[in-house]
Amino acid sequence: MKRRSLLAAAALVPLGLPQKRLLLNENAHIFYYSWYGRTDGWRHWQQGGHTPPLGIGANLYPSLGPYDSGEVFEQHMQWLVQAGVGVLVYSWWGQGSYEDNLAPGVLDAAARHGIKVAWHHEPYGGRTARSTVDDIRYLHARYGGSPAFHNAVYVFESLRITDWSALDQVRDTSVVLAQTTDTSKVAHFGGMYTYDAIAGNTAPGWAGASAYCRANGLVWAPSIGPGYVDDRAVPGNTTPTLGRENGATYDRQWNNALASTPTWVSITSFNEWHEGSVIEPASSSPPAGFGYETYDGAYGRNGAAAETAYLDRTRFWIDRMSARRLVA
Repeated sequence: MKRRSLLAAAALVPLGLPQKRLLLNENAHIFYYSWYGRTDGWRHWQQGGHTPPLGIGANLYPSLGPYDSGEVFEQHMQWLVQAGVGVLVYSWWGQGSYEDNLAPGVLDAAARHGIKVAWHHEPYGGRTARSTVDDIRYLHARYGGSPAFHNAVYVFESLRITDWSALDQVRDTSVVLAQTTDTSKVAHFGGMYTYDAIAGNTAPGWAGASAYCRANGLVWAPSIGPGYVDDRAVPGNTTPTLGRENGATYDRQWNNALASTPTWVSITSFNEWHEGSVIEPASSSPPAGFGYETYDGAYGRNGAAAETAYLDRTRFWIDRMSARRLVA
């Protein structure tokens, strides 16, 4: 598949019924994590020294409780359909990793709902430009036959490596995106994204990055999020927090993204619970005594009605994006 075929503007995927709410936009991408576990001992939920199931390494508490990723793919895909997201960007940590072994289940569930699966190439130990090329070929060989397969690869912390010339070997089969707005750092890449939900609040460098991508036939996929807080997951961390402002933060970032004439908009995140950037439903009645936040007040909703507030607001913005002509 040539790179050009991935740049169709405002691609809408019908799910078999005419209702607008069942349309997904393949220009709306969302970062997705399958690293959670509980069946063989807790995995990830205990981050920050917490003791699940009541205490977890997150400032919000999932409406599903601290789940095992392999058990909730179907529910997650239903929620992504509700939100209108056409592409999930799967956090992938190398060949044979925990996440790699769960990828078939994600692809199968996504395919049942008309969702595509792109790839978030994470900085596993020993990652190089050469190993990244090998990984991209592996992803095509192992998963390319799935109807859910999407050949976009977002390379997280791409600036850790200075020479990416090896990517020229996969330019005809994949769109590989660098995490940066520095246009001097994207040689050999097919596009740019930002990931950082805090930066999306002010959009530093977005105008220049967007103009560069348009001028050079690259994908511009700015990243936005509803907020950021990692105090429970990383005690003592000095990273700034970003409050949700009852949804105003998310709206501001959507406006920033659409104003930058994106090819795709990438959302940080569906379920990165440790960093509090989630739009996955959060419990309106989390365990008492742990200091959890809720979505109460988001877009005027409270209690159980607030749990899906960010899914529905994502649908609102994706519908607006679908009505615009995005960059091809």
